[in-house]
Amino acid sequence: MAGGKIRVGISGWRYKGWRGKFYPAKLCQKDELRYATEKFSTIEINGTFYSLQTVESFTRWAAETPKDFVFAVKGSRFLTHILRLREVETPLATFFASGLLALGAKLGPFLWQFPPNFKFDPERLAAFFKLLPRDHESAATLARGRDKKILPRAYTRVAQNRPIRHALEIRHQTYRTPEFIKLLREHNVGLVCADTVEWPRLMDLTSDFMYCRLHGSEVLYASGYDNQSIDAWAKRAVAWARGGEPKDAERVIDKLAPKRAARDVYVYFDNDAKVRAPGDALSLVQRIRQLQSLENR
Repeated sequence: MAGGKIRVGISGWRYKGWRGKFYPAKLCQKDELRYATEKFSTIEINGTFYSLQTVESFTRWAAETPKDFVFAVKGSRFLTHILRLREVETPLATFFASGLLALGAKLGPFLWQFPPNFKFDPERLAAFFKLLPRDHESAATLARGRDKKILPRAYTRVAQNRPIRHALEIRHQTYRTPEFIKLLREHNVGLVCADTVEWPRLMDLTSDFMYCRLHGSEVLYASGYDNQSIDAWAKRAVAWARGGEPKDAERVIDKLAPKRAARDVYVYFDNDAKVRAPGDALSLVQRIRQLQSLENR
């Protein structure tokens, strides 16, 4: 049965503990990205969360990855954690001017992660959502309003205008309200399903794609996923990709979202503390393929 594209990957790719376990012992560090993209169809870029990256880095990452590969980009913590979405128009422009568009067709969804003490503020969220660019050309236009003291030059080259997706990861219980879900739907922003015992795990569908981050359901960033858990996540991913919802979906709004013909799904493993992320991601890829093969018989 046809459906949306399911991409499974890892959050970041440069971890010392992975060398000799996920990465071959003698693999050069500069070749780690290329090796990881042979296993996965997507990876989250974590560095963008901590600081502005360079045009050269984005250009190199695009060149080193397969044609159908996609990067998810973690939004700057300067906007979400320090400014807390207040007066962010120029910093947002600076972020988009840093070279993100050099990824071209490999620029996937943006992940905006909130700190645990960031409570639901509908007015502040709505103002931020209105600033977010929804395609490459609008991102280039936004980038021209950068802080020129920080970035004297903006990267605004657009080879082909493509849509841009945004997803929001919340970490406070005040977001368990229908008002929040409706606000996301109004602005076509995806709700990140974060699998963790410490923050809300919500599966409300708010956009034309689904974004999951698996942090470890027992111990944050550390616990792995057994076969039963991998099977459960595979079934959820397949259900979402087919435009529906899994039977065990945990939602704020009980009513099902309108069914679609297809929905793209992104799943990232962030349980790297125990070197579990790559192996768990590979297990999920294999199980999804098995389920899809059974459906197509």
